[in-house]
Amino acid sequence: MNSLIKLNKYGQSVWLDYIRRDMIHNGELQDLINKDGLSGITSNPAIFEKAIANSSIYKDSIHELSDQGLSALKIYDILSIKDVRDAADCFRPVYDKTHGRDGFVSLEVNPHLAHDTERTITEARRLWQELDRPNVMIKVPATIKGLPAVTQLISEGINVNVTLIFGLKRYHAVMQSYIEGLKLRAIKGKSLNGIASVASFFLSRIDTLVDILLNDTAQELKGQTAIACAKIAYQKYKNKFGSESFANLAEEGAQVQRLLWASTGTKNPEESDIKYVDPIIGTGTVNTLPVATLNAYRDHGDPASRIEDNIPETENVLIKLQELGIDLDTVTRQLEDEGVEKFNQPFDKLIKTIGM
Repeated sequence: MNSLIKLNKYGQSVWLDYIRRDMIHNGELQDLINKDGLSGITSNPAIFEKAIANSSIYKDSIHELSDQGLSALKIYDILSIKDVRDAADCFRPVYDKTHGRDGFVSLEVNPHLAHDTERTITEARRLWQELDRPNVMIKVPATIKGLPAVTQLISEGINVNVTLIFGLKRYHAVMQSYIEGLKLRAIKGKSLNGIASVASFFLSRIDTLVDILLNDTAQELKGQTAIACAKIAYQKYKNKFGSESFANLAEEGAQVQRLLWASTGTKNPEESDIKYVDPIIGTGTVNTLPVATLNAYRDHGDPASRIEDNIPETENVLIKLQELGIDLDTVTRQLEDEGVEKFNQPFDKLIKTIGM
């Protein structure tokens, strides 16, 4: 049993932060499911940009659709929906076996809608209907304008992957948005069974920015912030979904909104290539891994339940940052703005490439 499969023993699911058409159809994805216990995929505009723009896999399809007079945006729409739908079909046995807890594939709404609630809702509804699979999730950013969209979509029974979470206060708001959506649905007398959501907490980018702010001070704190935030987030997750108020919703069939660790590829070459995997293994979590991190963990991962280790030390890291004048709320706002732009840029580049 390799290290990836062992993660399941500790209640953590492994999803892949990558998608490409040929891997769905040549058996590569099925091998990852069978041999590594892979149980989901996440995608984003940057991933599709790499898959479509940097290979010839999609060339014939693009030419065929272009000859029909379709716009570049519509062509992207068709290509991405097909890939996500096909990948969801590969994961359907996982979804069925886990009774709807796992086996999901995520597709993001147009990143330019990150600050537009109503258009996000409209776009998410359309994607959900066109994908027509119970084991897909629509990715909605955890912006101020994105949160009410999450509530509305959950109330309509649409699975949501809430993405671009960088801070603990925003994570609390994400959980609230999900629960409010469930309550609205229950008030309408509709079933809560089968509705799934994950909260995607981005990690490595936190360390990258905070370490710059630390500059030459407090060297012992460098590279510590993201894991500290993850561990505190997990405590918040347990408190919220272990509460009596959520228990009432659970009795009606509600699932918890699982914590998903995103941005788990190590940015600093001097640090471990599995830095954002081993310390945050815990029941009810998902880790979505880039291909390189997936391969590294298979090779030398050391699975154990560690996410609740050394909580007082973890809290002390955040206290020391505050004492040094580093405001994590400010860090969160900057990372969110940058995160939206990091999806807008590859999305625009991709649409331009398709249209050439």
